[in-house]
Amino acid sequence: MKLNTLGADALICPGVRNAVGESPVWDHNTASWQWIDQAGKVFRLDPASGEVRHWSVSEKIGSMVLRPDGGLVVCCETGIFDLELGDNEAAGMTRLTSITHPKPGMRFNDGRCDRQGRLWVSTMVMDISLGDPAGRWFRFTRQDGLTASEFGGFVIPNGSAFSPDGKTLYCSDTHRDVRMLWQFDYDIDIGLPSNQRPFVDLRQEVGRPDGAAVDVDGCYWVCGLDEGCIMRFTPQGQLDRKILLPMQKPTMCAFGGADGQTMLVTSLCRGEKDLETDPHAGRLLMFRPGAQGLVEPRLQHTTP
Repeated sequence: MKLNTLGADALICPGVRNAVGESPVWDHNTASWQWIDQAGKVFRLDPASGEVRHWSVSEKIGSMVLRPDGGLVVCCETGIFDLELGDNEAAGMTRLTSITHPKPGMRFNDGRCDRQGRLWVSTMVMDISLGDPAGRWFRFTRQDGLTASEFGGFVIPNGSAFSPDGKTLYCSDTHRDVRMLWQFDYDIDIGLPSNQRPFVDLRQEVGRPDGAAVDVDGCYWVCGLDEGCIMRFTPQGQLDRKILLPMQKPTMCAFGGADGQTMLVTSLCRGEKDLETDPHAGRLLMFRPGAQGLVEPRLQHTTP
């Protein structure tokens, strides 16, 4: 295994400290990075000028994906919304679908589009101290709406990513008592996963698997929450790289930039207590990992 260490010089955007930064994505249409703070904000960074803007959303956000027209779609507490980022700091929200959760205190969490533009998004109980496995994966398309999958039993469903050919779906459970990565076979024609199986068991590691990305070689990069690292696993589940970070709670990584060879990493900060031992908690960092990512799929207007 190759081990690298990043210093504080990789940190960017010194004026930004997120409560729970998530869903970083590179938008080729605008040549900008976008990400969310789950507390209810959407951020945009113009790397050419260094300008950072943010917009407020009226609900807690679990995840965000791009639209073909350059707009955004966010998965929140009560449903999924089209998002319009205007001139003021309040984003315009148009509801696409609602959800009735089986228990109170739930919201959408991690989400990503498959290579054909269908959105896969998970739900979870927000109070993670309960360890409640009520989370489930759902598929959303504009044509068919929201459909529950057979894959439930997750406490903190996370880490969704697709292989380069789109035929393998990955996901994880971040909860400290689970800490597993899974693979599914994925039928790209009908848009359904099957054959859930263990990919990597991280219960003997320090970190908990959070958000993830896949590179052009099919390797799976996942943030090690609480361990302050990013781990890369080969398609066979072999850990071949670990990158130590200057913050202890990275939440998600994403490839981007004009050549797809830059990585943006978000993190979380739960307040002053975290800052006592993790002074860079909630910050963002950017670096060149020596690998190339894939263009992020967008939520399509029609089902393939």
